[in-house]
Amino acid sequence: FLQSKQDRKKLDGMYECILCACCSTSCPSYWWAADKYLGPAVLMQAYRWIEDSRDEMTSERLAELDDSFKLFRCHTIMNCSKTCPKGLNPGKAIASIKKKIADSH
Repeated sequence: FLQSKQDRKKLDGMYECILCACCSTSCPSYWWAADKYLGPAVLMQAYRWIEDSRDEMTSERLAELDDSFKLFRCHTIMNCSKTCPKGLNPGKAIASIKKKIADSH
């Protein structure tokens, strides 16, 4: 599938994640509920696919994340974004997923 330059630009700041998990280990919500809350690293990668114009499973991905623990356990403390060694912003990605889910209801 071809992708426009504008659509490709939306992925900047997400595909660079090296999955070091600094964001997840700095997240109190993840400490308290690691068995239920997916955590910033996983949610950042989920958002990378949700925003990809070539992906054909966006609605299924959003439906899977629409859960009181998987996504909504994030309390926007933003430790994840402060500790990322690559300067990425998982907190913004999580907020964007929440907004997309809210808009879909």
